[in-house]
Amino acid sequence: MKGIVVFLILVAASARLEAHAFLEEANPGVGSTIQTSPSEVRIRFTENIEPAVSSIQVFDASGKEVDKRDLHLDRSDHALLHVSLPQLGAGIYKVVWRVVSVDTHVTNGNFTFWVVR
Repeated sequence: MKGIVVFLILVAASARLEAHAFLEEANPGVGSTIQTSPSEVRIRFTENIEPAVSSIQVFDASGKEVDKRDLHLDRSDHALLHVSLPQLGAGIYKVVWRVVSVDTHVTNGNFTFWVVR
């Protein structure tokens, strides 16, 4: 019985070591249409993030980066990153993210949202 418990602990620990930080929730939401300009993009990941080696960029339809380049980790939730935005006009915006989790795994992705007025 003791051997089975040790085996299960080892399996659980190795599964945790292989974890990666994936997008769990975003605001504005992935593919969303919103009526007013958001003041920031917030992305919560499935793992805690190393902000010094992570990024979130927001681009307008012409490919120009429009975020304020002030990425920061939430003080109370180390899986939540924020980047501020200026007042955005109507249009489609692309969010591109690349994060390194505290276990050093790199993941990346992108999504769009639309601002309509």
